[in-house]
Amino acid sequence: METQRQWVLIQIFQVLCGLTQRTVTSVLGMDLLSGTYIFAVLLACVVFHSGAQEKNYTVREEMPENVLIGDLLKDLNLSLIPNKSLTSAMQFKLVYKTGDVPLIRIEEGTGEIFTTGARIDREKLCAGIPTDELCFYEVEVAILPDEIFRLVKIRFLIEDINDNAPLFPTTVINISIPENSAINSKYTLPAAIDPDVGINGVQNYELIKGQNIFGLDVIETPEGDKMPQLIVQKELDREEKDTYVMKVKVEDGGFPQRSSTAILQVSVTDTNDNHPVFKETEIEVSIPENAPVGTSVTQLHATDADIGENARIHFSFSNLVSNIAKRLFHLNTTTGLITIKEPLDREETPNHKLLVLASDGGLVPARAMVLVNVTDVNDNVPSIDIRYIVNTINDTVVLSENASLNTKIALITVTDKDADHNGRVTCFTDHEIPFRLRPVFSNQFLLETAAYLDYESTKEYAIKLLAADAGKPPLNQSAMLFIKVKDENDNAPVFTQSLVTVSIPENNSPGVQLTKVSATDADSGPNAEISFLLGPDAPPEFSLDRRTGMLTVVKKLDREKEEKYLFTVLAKDNGVPPLTSNVTVFVSVIDQNDNSPVFTHNEYNFYVPENLPRHGTVGLITVTDPDYGENSAVTLSILDENDDFTIDSQTGVIRPNISFDREKQESYTFYVKAEDGGRVSRSSSAKVTINVVDVNDNKPVFIVPPSNYSYELVLPSTEPGTVVFQVIAVDNDTGMNAEVHYSIVGGNTRDLFEINQTTGNIIMKEKCDVTDLGLHRVLVKANDLGQPDSLFSVVTVNLFVNESVTNATLINELVHKSSEAPVTPNTEIADASSPTSDYVKILVAVVAGTITVVVVIFITAVVRCRQAPHLKAAQKNKQNSEWATPNPENRQMIMMKKKKKKKKQSPKNLLLNFVTIEETKVDDVDNDGNSITLELPIDLEEQTMGKYNWVTTPTTFKPDSPDLARHYKSASPQPAFQIQPETPLNSKHHIIQELPLDNTFVACDSISKCSSSSSDPYSVSDSGYPVTTFEAPVSVHARPTDSRTSPIEICSEI
Repeated sequence: METQRQWVLIQIFQVLCGLTQRTVTSVLGMDLLSGTYIFAVLLACVVFHSGAQEKNYTVREEMPENVLIGDLLKDLNLSLIPNKSLTSAMQFKLVYKTGDVPLIRIEEGTGEIFTTGARIDREKLCAGIPTDELCFYEVEVAILPDEIFRLVKIRFLIEDINDNAPLFPTTVINISIPENSAINSKYTLPAAIDPDVGINGVQNYELIKGQNIFGLDVIETPEGDKMPQLIVQKELDREEKDTYVMKVKVEDGGFPQRSSTAILQVSVTDTNDNHPVFKETEIEVSIPENAPVGTSVTQLHATDADIGENARIHFSFSNLVSNIAKRLFHLNTTTGLITIKEPLDREETPNHKLLVLASDGGLVPARAMVLVNVTDVNDNVPSIDIRYIVNTINDTVVLSENASLNTKIALITVTDKDADHNGRVTCFTDHEIPFRLRPVFSNQFLLETAAYLDYESTKEYAIKLLAADAGKPPLNQSAMLFIKVKDENDNAPVFTQSLVTVSIPENNSPGVQLTKVSATDADSGPNAEISFLLGPDAPPEFSLDRRTGMLTVVKKLDREKEEKYLFTVLAKDNGVPPLTSNVTVFVSVIDQNDNSPVFTHNEYNFYVPENLPRHGTVGLITVTDPDYGENSAVTLSILDENDDFTIDSQTGVIRPNISFDREKQESYTFYVKAEDGGRVSRSSSAKVTINVVDVNDNKPVFIVPPSNYSYELVLPSTEPGTVVFQVIAVDNDTGMNAEVHYSIVGGNTRDLFEINQTTGNIIMKEKCDVTDLGLHRVLVKANDLGQPDSLFSVVTVNLFVNESVTNATLINELVHKSSEAPVTPNTEIADASSPTSDYVKILVAVVAGTITVVVVIFITAVVRCRQAPHLKAAQKNKQNSEWATPNPENRQMIMMKKKKKKKKQSPKNLLLNFVTIEETKVDDVDNDGNSITLELPIDLEEQTMGKYNWVTTPTTFKPDSPDLARHYKSASPQPAFQIQPETPLNSKHHIIQELPLDNTFVACDSISKCSSSSSDPYSVSDSGYPVTTFEAPVSVHARPTDSRTSPIEICSEI
C-alpha cells in the first residue's frame, strides 16, 4: 500500500509539472520512492517552470553507435505546447564545450537522442570517484527558438557492464606460514581488483590444487571488499615439505562471467609464536592539501611480544592500497611513520585509505587502516566553460542586429575544484553591454541579449567574463567571448536635406540641371547602396539620374500654367527587403513678363440709374495678368482723355464726373487701357458702355376720378359682373416703373364691388338689395411695379347706389362729410371672436345684470321691430341727419350722444380721431372709482409708401370688455335715401340719439340680414378684443366737436 501511495504522489507531481512520461531508474542501494526522491521531483517542477529542466536517462557503457536513447519531444511533452507563431521551426541544439567529443548526439528537428561512435567507458568516465557511487554523464540541450526556449540538463546514468575481469595484484603470490600453524588457521591473501562494480565486481575466490592441505575462505571487509583467506587444514612439517605451489582463481558475477588466476606459492617457515599488534587499528587524520612534501601524516605504533628477530616489526602498505596513495605517501618500514611523498591535491583525491601491515616475519601480519582526509585550501582558480548555443565562426558568435530580446547565445558553466565557500563561484561581465547572464542551474548561466543590437552603433563586442570564488583571498578567472553583429537592412536611406527647394525661370531650355539630391545609409555593404527614383507624384517635366541623384528639367516650363511643383524623390537601398525614404522637392518657376493684361470681358456694359450722384460708383473693371509680381501689377486708365468719367488705376472702379439725365443722353462709350509693370510693359484695352437706366421716382397719379369728392351713380338693378366705374392712373416712369396695378384697400364695407388690377374697372360683385342703397366709399390703391420699392397713390371712389340723383347738392354735401370720416381698411386677419360668441357674451352680461329689465326690453324690442316697414318709409321722407343703424348682435338699446368738431386736415391725411372708453368699477374694493381709458388713434395717410397696419392691440382694456370704439371709428357706407319730406317719422319705433355725422350707420329690417358677418364687419361683435360684461356704467367720450348734431335712430331687433 505504501508503494502504491508513493507512486500516486509521483504521478500527481508529474501532472503538475506537465510531465506525462518520465524515466525512472532503479539503482541498487537507492529507493527512488523515498521522500528524497519526491522532493527532487518537486524541485524538478520548479526548474521546469522556470525555463530550465532536468531529464534522466540510463545508458549502458560500451553501447554501439546510433542506438536510440530517448525522445525529448515526447519525454518533455513538448508536443502539447500550444501552436504559436514561431520565427522558425522547433530546434534541439546540443550544447557542449568546443573541442569536446560528445558521447551522444541529438536530432535537431525531432529531439531524438542517439549514441555516437565515441566509446562510453564507465571506468574511464568515473575513474576518480569511489566505486560505490553512481556514475553520471551530463550534457545540456537548448530548445529553440526563443519564443519557447528551454534549457534541459540531461543526466545519463552510465550502467556498468562486465567488460573487465578481476585481476590479482601479481601473477605469483608468495606467502609464508609457520610450521606449527594450528589446523583452521587463516592467512590473508592479496585481494583481486575488478574495475567493474556491483555484481560485475569480485564475487568469489577458488583454490585450485589445494592438495587437501589448504583450503580457501572469503570474508567481506567493512568497506565491502571480499578478501581471500588461506585455511590450514592439516599439520605442516617444514622438514617434510617446505613449499606448496597452488593456483587461486577469482571470479566476478557478471554475464558472461569473467575470471583470472594467480600462482600461490606457500613457504613453511620456522615457529614464530607472537604476532605484531597495532596500538590503534583505525586512524583518521586530516591534512591540508597544500602541506609540503615530507610533512608527517601519522605515526603508527605496533608491538611484538617475541624477542630477537621475531620481535622486529616491518611496516608495509597492503596490496589493496591504490597506486595513487602509494605514490603520494611514504611509509617508513621500520618506524611506521607516514609522510607526504608528493604534493597532495584534494581536487584529485579528497581522501585516501592506507591499509598498513605490520609483520614480524611471521605468517599473520597486523592490520591498521589509516584514513587520510585532504582538507581544501583555496588553491584553484575558477574555470569558465563556454558552450555555444548559436553557431560560431572561428570561435566568434555572429548575431543578427535584428535578434530579439532574450536571444540565447551560450551556456556559461563556472566551476571551482575547491570545496565549500572556496568553490562557490559568481560570474559577471566587466562592463555595461547589451547582454546579461541569467542563472539556470547551479554554477551555470545563460548568456542572452538584454537589449536590441544596433550594427550601426556597435559592430562587435568583446565580452569579458569574470568568475570569482568566495575564498580568502578570492581567486578569479576571466574568459573572452567575441560577438560580431551582423548588419541587417534596418536603416532606410536618409536625405541630407529635409526639403529640397530650387527655382528656375520659365521658358527654360529642356535638359537644364536643377539640383543634385543626396542621401546616406547607415547600413553597410549592399544594404547601403542607394538608388534614386522619382515618386509617383512627380510630373513628367522632370527626370532623375538613378545613380547620381541629378534632377533635370526635360520640358519647357510655363509659370502661368504651373508656378510651382511639389513632388517626392525616393531613395531606395539594395537590401532585402529594400528600404526607402523620400524627400519633398519644391520647384518654384520664376515669372517672366510674357503675358499681357487680360480683361474679363472684351466689352463692358454698365447700367446706372439716372439719379446716380456725381462721383458715385458706376461699375468695376476687372483685369488679370497671369504673370507674377511687378509683371502682373496692372494700371488702368481711360483713353482719349475722357473728362466725363474717372477710373481708379488700381481697383478699376469707374465713377462719373457728371450728373445723368436719361432724357438728354441714354449711353456713354469710351475705352479703358490696362498696362502691366514689367520692364518691357505689355498693355491691352477694352470698350466700356454706360447705359442710363430709368429710376422709379414717380408715383402713379389718378386721372379718373379727378378727386375724392366726385361720385358715380350705380343703379340698384346693375347685374353682378357689370363695370360700374373705371379708375385710371398714370406713371411718368418707364418700363416696370410705369406699369400700374389696382386694388381695393378700404371701404366697400358691403363687399359689393371688386376691381380688375390691370384695367382699373370696378365691377359689381353682388346683386344689390334694399339695404345696399346709399353712398358707398371705396378706397382704391394704384401701385407701380418699380424696383426695389414700388410707389403708390390712393383715391376715394364714391359710388351712390340709387335709382337716380334727385338732390345732387345733398349728395355732394354727404360726400364731403363722409370724406372726413375714416375709411376702415380691409383686414386679412380674421377676428379672434365670432359675432355669435360676442353676442352670447353680451347677452349673458345683460341677463346677469337684471333678468326683469331684459324681459321688458325684449318684449318692447319685438313690438317695435315688427313696425320696420314703417321705419323705412319714414327714412325716405327724412331730410335731416337722422339715421337708423342696425346692429343685430346688440340686444339692448344704447343711447349715445356725441359732439363733433370739424377739424382741418392736411391733404394727405384722411382722419385722426381718438375714442375713449371709460369703465368704472363700483363694486371693486381695490379699485374705488378707478376707470380704464383706451384711446385709439386712426391715422390714414394716402401718400404713405409703407404697408398699412390697421390692427391696434389695446393694453388698457379689461379682458373680455366690448370694443365699442369700433362703432365710432368705422366708416360704414352711407344709407341710400330719397328726399321725401312728406314722409312722417314714426317716433314710436325709434329712440333718438345724437351721434357725430362722420359715424353713420345703415338701418336693417331683418334679423337675418343683420346677423350676417359680411353685412356689418364694424359692429361690436366684429371687434378684435375680447368682450367683457360691464357691471359698471360705461361712458363713451369723443373729442369735442361743434354744436351741430344729428339725431340718429338705432333699431336693435332681438
